[in-house]
This record gives sequence, structure tokens and C-alpha cells, in this order.
Amino acid sequence: MVRTLWLVRKLGDFSSDLLEEGDVVVLIQDAVLRFPSRRDWFACKEDVRDRGLKIPEEKLKSYEEIAELILKAQRIVVW
Repeated sequence: MVRTLWLVRKLGDFSSDLLEEGDVVVLIQDAVLRFPSRRDWFACKEDVRDRGLKIPEEKLKSYEEIAELILKAQRIVVW
């Protein structure tokens, strides 16, 4: 189960100090431009593709997978 799902649109505005155990971060829109290598962080597959970036496949979540995470999360925060 996902405790809090963080959908982050601009990474510069987001503080990882807010994260707790069981949280998942998905970078969307322009946040994918500064993808950090962290265990529970992912990037939107379509946003990465549209920007011509190379991020390992195991770190990508499609729109469908993001929707599934939304349904499983106890709380959703869009940053």
C-alpha cells in the first residue's frame, strides 16, 4: 500500500524532507527534467518520452500505472 503519493510538477519547489516511510514520488511534467536516483521515486513515462530523456525503464510509470497508484494511495498530494 502507498501511504502518500506525491505527484510533483516542479522539482525545485518540492522538499524531500516531507517524505515518510511508505511514500511514493512520481515526477510529472517538467519535474522529469531533473530526475534524481532515489528508491521510491519514479517519472511519468509519457513526459519523459515527450522530452526526449533517457531514464531507466524500471523508474518509469505510465499514465495507467499512475492512475492505479492513485487508487491505492491513502493520500495524494500534487505539488
